[in-house]
Amino acid sequence: MLKGFRDFMMRGNVVDMAVGVVIGAAFTAVVTGFVSAFLTPLVGVVVGAAGDFSSYKATVAGVTFPYGQFLNVLIAFVMTAAVLYFCVVLPITKATARYMPKKPKAPKRPCPECLTEIPEAARRCSACTAHVEPLTLTTGV
Repeated sequence: MLKGFRDFMMRGNVVDMAVGVVIGAAFTAVVTGFVSAFLTPLVGVVVGAAGDFSSYKATVAGVTFPYGQFLNVLIAFVMTAAVLYFCVVLPITKATARYMPKKPKAPKRPCPECLTEIPEAARRCSACTAHVEPLTLTTGV
């Protein structure tokens, strides 16, 4: 029974997922700290509210709507998304495009029997196994 549990825990995908969750939690703390320590006070300087809108309320027909709490969460969300995009997603996308370029696809043509796309150099269709003549280049000499 314990051997089965050990085998389950040592599977690659379980360990990878656990590492991802731990790294994700640590990264969330870093981004949240950056947003709350630097960006939220900047918003407060711009709008003059010291970065805290929790005291903003509206009263309609005797009912109080604390919309300031929503503003705080909304601003934190937008700033967190911006930090993630500009500091993580965009640089990784550019690095991936630069250091791991996609290989160009081989030119394809349709199989004359089943119309499945096959490489131009193919001599047999992989779908219907029909014999296919390789394309010959014609010169206008």
